[in-house]
Amino acid sequence: MKLSAPKQMTWWISTILAVVAIIGKWIIVLPIATPYACIILLIAFIILWLGTFMKGF
Repeated sequence: MKLSAPKQMTWWISTILAVVAIIGKWIIVLPIATPYACIILLIAFIILWLGTFMKGF
């Protein structure tokens, strides 16, 4: 299995989603993000995982 670094845009999208989920869960109640914080964080990690395992993602 050959891993590669994700593209910069993939990394930024994943990071922003993760930060929104963390802020929505523990810092500020965001009406859109708070009920779905765990799902948003899971999506962020899946995007980062895809960026690592798939070349050009």
